[in-house]
Amino acid sequence: MPVVRNLRIRPGKPGKVLSSELRYEGPLFRIFSEEVEEPTGKRNRRDIIRHNGSVVILAVDTSKSKRDPLIVIERQYRHAAQQYLYEVPAGKMEPGEERLAAAKRELLEETGYAARKWKKLVRYFASPGFLGEWMQVFLAEDLVPGTATPEDDESFELQRVPLSELLRLIERGQIQDGKTLVSVLCYARSLGRK
Repeated sequence: MPVVRNLRIRPGKPGKVLSSELRYEGPLFRIFSEEVEEPTGKRNRRDIIRHNGSVVILAVDTSKSKRDPLIVIERQYRHAAQQYLYEVPAGKMEPGEERLAAAKRELLEETGYAARKWKKLVRYFASPGFLGEWMQVFLAEDLVPGTATPEDDESFELQRVPLSELLRLIERGQIQDGKTLVSVLCYARSLGRK
């Protein structure tokens, strides 16, 4: 296997969908069974989960320390994982909603915070083998406290954790939520931290 230095990212053309059958439709997502001809010419059947998309918010409070800012974290039970996870705020987009508007809405609903400064941090696919969703992470800064109004099915504890502590927890394998790992590590790298 060759070693590639200076990797050039080259977008390719997408595969061709030969047939698509809706197998399940629920309030959060839809599942399709599709026969596709991939760009290589190979034909495969793929089961794909599709939904409106999600936004992720890394809410950062630098009011006490710019060097070791506080990150807003939610501790919540996730039935699919069968455990409590520590996560950055996130949520689904409504049909036709712009991503930044969704991020602002989710941050306010879940945490009560609004932010004066917003910036796109990173975009990624959580599990592209079967999930068609990509997630946009926004950096929210200059936080203004308010009142949270979580949805009826949401139940979590809010905490503000120093970045240094989150990095220690990540290093020990104690943060297991993908969006939190991606968000915190990208942010730390942008600050020159490892």
